[in-house]
Amino acid sequence: MVVKEVRGRRRYVAFTVNAELTKTSLISLLRTVCTEPPYVVQCAEGWAIVRCSPVMIERTIELVMLADPSASSLKTSGTLKKLRDTYSELKRLRPKKTM
Repeated sequence: MVVKEVRGRRRYVAFTVNAELTKTSLISLLRTVCTEPPYVVQCAEGWAIVRCSPVMIERTIELVMLADPSASSLKTSGTLKKLRDTYSELKRLRPKKTM
């Protein structure tokens, strides 16, 4: 069984956001505009990646822009690697893996 068949496909949307936002503060802002916010993969130094399902891309962009009016969506991708390869800042700011 393929994992995508079990959990479904995912899309990752890259944003520029207010430079003062952290992952925690973006999550809090998203919770004020919706009861079930999309998953925030990373947010630091004015860059963010938010995960959603393919049918929720437009809604996710709307929610992030409602939460942070200065936000701007840059690109949507099916993989984090492609986004991070496209925007080197996202690669530099990615959270460190903990074991």
